Amino acid sequence: MKISALLILTALAAPLLSTAGPAISLFNGHDLSGWVQRGGKAEYSVEAGEIVGRSVANTPNSFLCTEKTYGDFALEFDFKVEPALNSGVQFRSEVFDRETEFTSSEGKSKIVKIPAGRVHGYQLEIDVDPKKDRWWTAGVYDEARRGWLYPGLSGGEAPAFTAQGRTLSQSGGWNHVRLEAVGDSIKTWLNGEPRAAFTDAVTRRGFIALQVHSIGKDSSHAGAPVRWRNLMLTELEPATEAQVNTLTVSEQAEGWRLLWDGATEAGWRSAREENFPSRGWSMSDGVLSVAPSGGAESRGGGDIITRERFSEFELKFEFKLSAGANSGVKYFVQPQLTAITPTGAPVAIGSSIGLEFQILDDALHPDAKLGRDGNRTIASVYDLIPADTAKKTNPVGQWNSGRIVVTGRRVEHWLNGALVVAYDRDSAAFREAIAQSKYKNIAGFGLWTEGPILLQDHGDAVSFRNLKIRVPATH
Repeated sequence: MKISALLILTALAAPLLSTAGPAISLFNGHDLSGWVQRGGKAEYSVEAGEIVGRSVANTPNSFLCTEKTYGDFALEFDFKVEPALNSGVQFRSEVFDRETEFTSSEGKSKIVKIPAGRVHGYQLEIDVDPKKDRWWTAGVYDEARRGWLYPGLSGGEAPAFTAQGRTLSQSGGWNHVRLEAVGDSIKTWLNGEPRAAFTDAVTRRGFIALQVHSIGKDSSHAGAPVRWRNLMLTELEPATEAQVNTLTVSEQAEGWRLLWDGATEAGWRSAREENFPSRGWSMSDGVLSVAPSGGAESRGGGDIITRERFSEFELKFEFKLSAGANSGVKYFVQPQLTAITPTGAPVAIGSSIGLEFQILDDALHPDAKLGRDGNRTIASVYDLIPADTAKKTNPVGQWNSGRIVVTGRRVEHWLNGALVVAYDRDSAAFREAIAQSKYKNIAGFGLWTEGPILLQDHGDAVSFRNLKIRVPATH
């Protein structure tokens, strides 16, 4: 679909529907603390308060990545690049330690295999080469997945984009870029003028990375520099709930649906009885919250579960902890089984039995130090499998994103865009984890083929929103 220049300018001129936190510098001006290099072997250094990347022959694309991930934000920076050297800035990007598959829903559906260790995701292009005469700086490319989004799949006419870029760009000099990523809206500016504006929701959170593009075997460009300075980021929070508990066009095309509608108890009930709890849970401004009740399991409103049962699925959700809080998202839940204590003893009132994505304030809640090897910390499979210790959590009071993927007998836990747990329910390692857990005396624990999804009341204040699920078409 073609988008007129007038519509693009109108969209870009609109104010952000968000509240802003303080602007932070991604670079301390002295060293590369907070950054990690991935991919190729380009050389990154600090020179005169600038980050400098220099090209190296016979190496793939190189990326200097932030250790932290970011979701909704505005990013501004200056760059200067050797004109013949292509570059870019990744955002909402990811890298995994195993091969993954990405299914593109644009046009004819196709599956892209992403190798282990390959940085992929959105990239704001840097392109000021007069010989190439393309001038696509501040366009957006989907690295290692779909290719050009703008101009390309998501709008923008290439000749007009080139003509504007030729006028705006300072080849060989400093250029200023602004990027806004808010919900599914992505907008860019170059030297104060609007460039790209489109919606896309494939990845909502990820790291930022400074790219030095591969030059292949061309040693004549070895050592060519690209420089960045004044990297300032402002995290944003939507000021309206218009983008909360809604599905983007892309999500709808990919088969996602809301697991909670953002306003009512439809589709949910108490784990103890057929009705939704009359106390303990509240729904306000698109947020589903459980009230504190002394920190004990199910002593307030109790757990809530979906009326629908699931076998294979992919679940996305956001959660926000209060200080010292404990909760969880359970799956393959068996509410008819007797609850148990943290030591495995039967108990009259307690949380329903199921596999659990642990939600915990690791810094303040004592459960983080119990169990084995950290298997009761945030995003772990509670009391069974610890989450990766490199996981990144947002501070108490801020939203975190979780994801649970069940494909056959394989299960994955994701936290803030990163895979932190992967296990096979048929494996000997999983059976051994059960044997050493509080669930060891529950026949068939964790091997059930279906069950509802549960949000846990552990007596602490915790909030949820954006609960979305998709189920394979064959189910």
